[in-house]
Amino acid sequence: MTEILWQPSADKIKSTQLTHFIKRIQKKYGIGNTDFSTLHQWSVSNPAEFWEEVWQDCDIISSTSYKSVMGKRQMPGTTWFDGTRLNFAENLLRYRSQEQEAIVFVDERQRNVCLSFKELAEEVARCAEGLREHRVGVGDRVAAVIPNCPEAVIAALAASSIGAIWSSCSPDFGLSGIYDRLGQISPKVLITANAYYYNGKEFDCLEKIKGVLEKIASIKTVAIIQFTDTPYTSFPKGQAWEEFMDHKEAELSFEQLPFDHPLSILYSSGTTGIPKSIVHGAGGTLIQHLKEHRYHCDLRPGDRLFYFTTCGWMMWNWLISGLASGATIVLYDGSPGFPDIGHLWEILEKQKITHFGTSPKFLDTVRKADYLPKDKHSFNALKVILSTGSPLSVELFKWVYQNIKADVQLASISGGTDIVSCFVLGCPNLPVYAGEIQAKGLGMDVHAFDEEGNSIIGKKGELVCMTPFPSMPIYFWNDKDGEKYRKAYFNKIQGVWVHGDFIEITPRGGAIIYGRSDTTLNPGGVRIGTAEIYRPVEKLPEILDSIVIGKKTKEDIEVILFVVLKAGLKLDDNLREKIKAIIRQDATPRHVPTAVYQVSEIPRTINGKKVEKAVTQIFHGEKVLNTSVLLNPHALKDFEELVPEVP
Repeated sequence: MTEILWQPSADKIKSTQLTHFIKRIQKKYGIGNTDFSTLHQWSVSNPAEFWEEVWQDCDIISSTSYKSVMGKRQMPGTTWFDGTRLNFAENLLRYRSQEQEAIVFVDERQRNVCLSFKELAEEVARCAEGLREHRVGVGDRVAAVIPNCPEAVIAALAASSIGAIWSSCSPDFGLSGIYDRLGQISPKVLITANAYYYNGKEFDCLEKIKGVLEKIASIKTVAIIQFTDTPYTSFPKGQAWEEFMDHKEAELSFEQLPFDHPLSILYSSGTTGIPKSIVHGAGGTLIQHLKEHRYHCDLRPGDRLFYFTTCGWMMWNWLISGLASGATIVLYDGSPGFPDIGHLWEILEKQKITHFGTSPKFLDTVRKADYLPKDKHSFNALKVILSTGSPLSVELFKWVYQNIKADVQLASISGGTDIVSCFVLGCPNLPVYAGEIQAKGLGMDVHAFDEEGNSIIGKKGELVCMTPFPSMPIYFWNDKDGEKYRKAYFNKIQGVWVHGDFIEITPRGGAIIYGRSDTTLNPGGVRIGTAEIYRPVEKLPEILDSIVIGKKTKEDIEVILFVVLKAGLKLDDNLREKIKAIIRQDATPRHVPTAVYQVSEIPRTINGKKVEKAVTQIFHGEKVLNTSVLLNPHALKDFEELVPEVP
């Protein structure tokens, strides 16, 4: 039986917002003996009733009531909360009269900025007036190439308050990466910084922004934040942030808009071509994030939510929605390992973080550096650790409890940009089992489908969602007939959302993610998720990182593994055999790679995800179409040089 690593106490379960919600459902609908499993089944069997209860329990602010909760129960095409009018920013600023901290900003240079909810609302009012002054209105796009700083949150909320559509990129994107995204949506205003810091170095932004202006004629104004000490001079269409915000008497107002009014545009990774521009609605984003924060994370007023993210990743959108639950959001910009691997842990301790969001990659880096956070820091405030970006291994689950904190809910979560939320995530009322995500999301009818389209338990399958949910994209930009949208999610099974992940639903209702199904390996016709190989390989102390692909041959698919070793180590026959042995021991002989090669670096997206598709393309003689989305495009060179060696 899989090991239980954490179990909530009876008092803890009794006090959670989830338990409060369960009692509400029991009383209103007469459902007896309701535990999480029963509630989840009720939520997917009765989606209209469930989402209405979430709306009412979370006290969503709207100017008009809804006529109906749910239109046709179909995907795509369902409508939600027809007739209501609301504003996303108004709900996030519901505590705007309070002096409690809303935003705390820290960075790798030890700068610290705090804004109360009242101060944040004042800043949003000034920024909204600046947008209006530049003729931005309902439906116009406001774009940003910006660090994870308070100005980013201010501008996003200001855009929402007037009904404009927000879209942001992190400043480490190159010119092509920025243009491939923002060039699709024709923004009126661009907000940026003069430069940013990473790993102790300063990187200029404005030179590439000049290139963006040459390519995107729709941009009429660039508001420039003086983020670093390096001064800048005149800039085409440029206006200093202070000048843009110079509206001291501005009053906060909120445009009242339909539930599905466009809120933000997010982008797919774009590693195989131009990124998809995914448009998310205000109401769907709001109600889904409230559900996840309150019932799955037990986030409440006074909590302090931190997620290591950039403004180009959906977790940033998820993070700022924490304001709607009265939490303080803690923003960090810079490298998580600068000036040393203890820096982020110091911030967690000093800022009394209650909810810490990170990635398996960061946790594994800390583990392999032999850094033991609990021996150096006190995490008395810490209640929840969230992890996403890739599957979290059994070893890292155990390492967290041994070396960070024993009494903490470790919530591995999985969803995506496509839904700006999660399909499977944590649950404060349930135990944590090593290697498992705790639960399906409430209202998310998640299944593992086999190749015949049957729902299966205890076996790997395709992650699907069988009933509609409010945070589905409202459409793709420049996809008038919806063809790209349908092709992305509904091409395989009509009326069923097929997400593209490889998943196992456990008999107790948890989940294990095995990686993307479009990079699933099929040696001998057996489907293998790439995470099944990463788990045993990356627990070896010699290995810092790895990537695996399936290379087509005339007869079959060969599994090829590439590893990054600790400094000074060379891959020899002994280490190759050790790698193959641990894969065989922890998985099956089918998982053992045909060959193992050493590389200096694994290519990753700017959000830190391994780019298996790009490496696969190289070894099939195909051109990698879009390297601008990679954090380290130079890493591809090692693989290109290995092509002649790989049979």
